Amino acid sequence: MQIKNFQIDQSLKELTEHRTVVLPIACYQTTINQNIHGYIPLHWHDEIQFVLVVKGEAIFQINEERVAVQEGDGLFINSGCLHMAEELNQSDCVYICLNVSPHFVLSQELYTTYVLPYVQATNLSYQCVHANEPWGKNILDALANIHQWIQQDSPYFEIDISVQLALMWKNLIMNGFQLEYDQTKIVKSARMKQMLAWIHLHYAEKITLDDIARAGQLSRSECCRYFKRILHTTPLSYVTDYRIQKSLVLLQEAESTVTEVAYQVGFHSTSYFIEKFRKSMNMTPLAYKKAR
Repeated sequence: MQIKNFQIDQSLKELTEHRTVVLPIACYQTTINQNIHGYIPLHWHDEIQFVLVVKGEAIFQINEERVAVQEGDGLFINSGCLHMAEELNQSDCVYICLNVSPHFVLSQELYTTYVLPYVQATNLSYQCVHANEPWGKNILDALANIHQWIQQDSPYFEIDISVQLALMWKNLIMNGFQLEYDQTKIVKSARMKQMLAWIHLHYAEKITLDDIARAGQLSRSECCRYFKRILHTTPLSYVTDYRIQKSLVLLQEAESTVTEVAYQVGFHSTSYFIEKFRKSMNMTPLAYKKAR
């Protein structure tokens, strides 16, 4: 089984290039538990995303909300939204993911009227897409078609895809959203990304709560509230969890030792690293290393 490492930069922006050879899109199948972390870590990207769960079930977190998606159903995730995914009930969840540049959804003449207001809306971070609703089925069928055409490299598939994207977008927005633009939500999202970016840049160093709060231009108490509300954890617990994530890649290197890895990712005690690793991964770092 291939274990995949989900690449993101210090700001949590996904590094995957979302495009085929000629189109600003990417459509691929993902098995959640094959990721090196066992889940899809928190990230964001400029592209909008459509998801179709083809096996099992998953929990997706989008900004502060968590939503379960069952087999056969899907999800729309808006541009710039922090999101992550984990499988439910050891269901070996597999989903098809379509990432699309908002500028490619419709022609430039229609973009300002029919795409930009929805991409910028603060009350449309995500939308559940259900196969038992006609508009939802239209979207999910179109997504499945796009995935198949890209795999088969069918003649004129680029034209077919552009037609299906327009259909998907029309079905998404025709439900009559009352769009909102809340500046407070925009600021909160930016501050959360700033704090996470700072952690991801400095995780190997000594980090205090004051450091994290300062990165988001917040008080200590408000910083803790941000992490509790959005990530359901404390800032320093997030730092520990992130260090564990970073250690997984290093432990797979043949020449690495547990002690070296512990210090490389910011732990100043090998025993403390082992304790936290065992709690997170249900095995010791050495056992994990030998299993790879």
